[in-house]
Amino acid sequence: MAAQSKRERNMAKVAFIGLGVMGYPMAGHLAHRGHKVTVYNRTQDKAEKWVAEHGGRHAPTPEHAAEGAEFVFCCVGNDEDLRSVTLGRGGAFKGIAPGAIFIDNTTASAEIARELAHEAHAHRFCFLDAPVSGGQAGAEKGQLTVMVGGEPKVFEKARPVIECYAKMVGLMGPVGSGQLTKMVNQICIAGLVQGLSEGINFAQKAGLDVEKVVDVISKGAAQSWQMENRWKTMTEDHYDHGFAVDWMRKDLAICLDEAKTNGALLPVTALVDQFYGEVQAMGGKRWDTSSLMKRLQKFN
Repeated sequence: MAAQSKRERNMAKVAFIGLGVMGYPMAGHLAHRGHKVTVYNRTQDKAEKWVAEHGGRHAPTPEHAAEGAEFVFCCVGNDEDLRSVTLGRGGAFKGIAPGAIFIDNTTASAEIARELAHEAHAHRFCFLDAPVSGGQAGAEKGQLTVMVGGEPKVFEKARPVIECYAKMVGLMGPVGSGQLTKMVNQICIAGLVQGLSEGINFAQKAGLDVEKVVDVISKGAAQSWQMENRWKTMTEDHYDHGFAVDWMRKDLAICLDEAKTNGALLPVTALVDQFYGEVQAMGGKRWDTSSLMKRLQKFN
């Protein structure tokens, strides 16, 4: 009984805004850890489905979802969506109590992170930008990597709750640093996937056994998550593994815009972004990011 009471004291009242392919399972992990979760989604049927599966309740607006919550999580599509659910009519920022913490898991710009942090400060609650990496599979398994920007004391208070859906949570610096780190992540992935696509295509053209090749080189310097998890599906022409080309292009646009501000050179990223545009033109908007392989096959 004593252990149960202690556990109950550690449980928080939480809101989660946005039940997409990432947010839906992330909110589920929060509920499964015992937190009292209220969800909001633009499509109410999805919110009702989530409640039927996980318990808790759903709210008609982000504002109502945020009322009384100690932690308010958000995972939506882009800057515009984020601004709408926070500052728009019925937005979450109208319902958050002083002292609460808003944790934004959206992959968005560093600029909007700073804008929302300023608004949060004006209304006496806290803000963390906390984009995630790991894709749909990572969200479903509770094995995401979370890159956080914000004040250390706020981060430490929120960390145990964020860890409900994460394998790694790191404070990267002040507000905006989480989004900037996510940009680095996407820049690296873009080059890796293109390189893997070219390598596999080269092996096929050279008449090599791709499985044997990958088995050997994956034990050396060429090893990567993309290689281990995508080489086989790429050779089998399967591109339905979560993170879509449309979303990758959105992320790369954020990277390229930020580079214009900070002066970083991103020639490979710009080229791979162009390649993803060609994949979209092939009908691959919803294919996953490993579909760069499909483009090579078309032009070979």
